[in-house]
Amino acid sequence: MAKAKQAKIGLALGSGSSRGLAHIGVIKALEENNIPIDFIAGSSIGAMVGGFYAAGLGIKKMEEIALDTNWRRIVSLLADPHLKQGLIGGEKIKTFIESYINGKKIEDCEIPCAIVATDLKTGEIAVLDKGAMTPAIRASISIPLIFKPEKISGRILADGGLSAPIPVDVVRNMGADLVIAVNLDGYYHDGEWKPGWYDIANDSLNILRYHLALLNTDKADIVINVDVGKNYWYQFTNGQDKILAGEKAVKEILPRLREIIYQKSRGGLKKYLEFFKG
Repeated sequence: MAKAKQAKIGLALGSGSSRGLAHIGVIKALEENNIPIDFIAGSSIGAMVGGFYAAGLGIKKMEEIALDTNWRRIVSLLADPHLKQGLIGGEKIKTFIESYINGKKIEDCEIPCAIVATDLKTGEIAVLDKGAMTPAIRASISIPLIFKPEKISGRILADGGLSAPIPVDVVRNMGADLVIAVNLDGYYHDGEWKPGWYDIANDSLNILRYHLALLNTDKADIVINVDVGKNYWYQFTNGQDKILAGEKAVKEILPRLREIIYQKSRGGLKKYLEFFKG
């Protein structure tokens, strides 16, 4: 009798700036429930969290980094003014990323990984699956006008959330049989809306991301919608609340996720089909 084949699971981690700390909680809960992650693709903050994890940085260490983040550290990373292409140059953030990546290339990660950015010249989705990981992550988190774009192989790259906020198709093409999409834009919050120019610009972008995220997740096998409320891109404090929100969202869909894994695996699928044949 042939041995049942376990479905290969791909994790698509969505963009969402500071809300992306919830991705740590999602991965933590998947680990605790013995749900393997065979492929990872991430956009923006999803690229950073997914990239760190794929590179071998343990989830416990990632949680420690998140919980150790305070306003002083945030200000030190953002104190990098730039006069062209963005308010922040991003070199200090690149140094921060490199301090954990340690020169690792994307193709050398322990878990196959793809970093998703956006080509500002062509508008195309840029899938980075080879080369240095640090500049790739730096490109993917480059919010337009806030951060200077990153130049890689002649392309001017910015935030992956502009073109593929939840890279479901990317991780599917990597070989995943089952795709788990983590959507940080599944809830639109406008309760604290203020008629200032920044709020209008910020909320306008969030509305676009909300609708694009719905399109991106249409082909996912299961979607984890994480609600962490309204947060601005720089609000990386209160990391514990965001991490717990990610854990809670996984627990809510866990029975359904286990069922899908069972069905997608060879042995489970056979029994599933036999059941409906009577």
